[in-house]
Amino acid sequence: MRIIEDIHEMRREAEDMAARRAECGLVPTMGALHEGHLSLIERSKAENDITAISVFVNPTQFMPGEDYDSYPRTWEKDLEAAERLGMDIVFHPSAEQMYPPRAQTSVQVHGLTRGLCGMSRGQGYFRGVTTVVAKLFNLVRPTRAYFGQKDAQQALVIQRMVIDLNFPVEIVVCPIVREEDGLALSSRNRNIPPEYRDRALALREALLLGRDLIRDKEYDAFRLATAMQERILQDDEIELDCLDIVSPETLEEVEKVDDLVLMAGAIKIGGVRLIDNILVGPDGPWSD
Repeated sequence: MRIIEDIHEMRREAEDMAARRAECGLVPTMGALHEGHLSLIERSKAENDITAISVFVNPTQFMPGEDYDSYPRTWEKDLEAAERLGMDIVFHPSAEQMYPPRAQTSVQVHGLTRGLCGMSRGQGYFRGVTTVVAKLFNLVRPTRAYFGQKDAQQALVIQRMVIDLNFPVEIVVCPIVREEDGLALSSRNRNIPPEYRDRALALREALLLGRDLIRDKEYDAFRLATAMQERILQDDEIELDCLDIVSPETLEEVEKVDDLVLMAGAIKIGGVRLIDNILVGPDGPWSD
């Protein structure tokens, strides 16, 4: 396993892979690896000659007042997990290398970033995401890149960026991995105070309520959203960040569930922001 911290060394490695026509899979992460990340790595290893993982807590996707300083950083444990899985490359650049002095360039996808997390976290959040992912694609030059369905809006935004900017990268979106009780796996889960852990399932339970109402032939999006919001707000210590029923292709809100929809939301509990989503259609499939 190679640990690469220098961007120039990473570029040389990418050139060598290209010369050998080796297919490379990239799993971009901010570290604090969990089973969700590991499922992406396993998928990449099954589909590529070489798998690289990036471990970089990207400062530009944290807005003022967000949890950049407290974001989990578990470098030694991440290395152990990567070695156990037989990783080929761990790319661990510094912020100073990724963002040189007087940097003035960014990448922004419009439209898809306006709703959902874009409403609460602002356009700067997604600009930070797309900029760092574009940098990683340029440095690693992967054949495929792997993202989780938990961050559904992010995956769609990156797919749009790849199409619009002609990146020769296939974006592979993999299913959500959950803890035993159904909470979507996230590096932030370890920051949930113990007294809030069971209550953190409120978003998950609200989404399942919406799914079950659709199963029972309730297709009005306003009534569905109201029922889900009321379920979350039963706990007055939970802050509802966003909860929407949208097209999974355009992320535009729908008035009626007459085709496949994405029900997605975010809450804040115990100082931790959590997201989740499910895909559901009027006649199935009903994801869980």
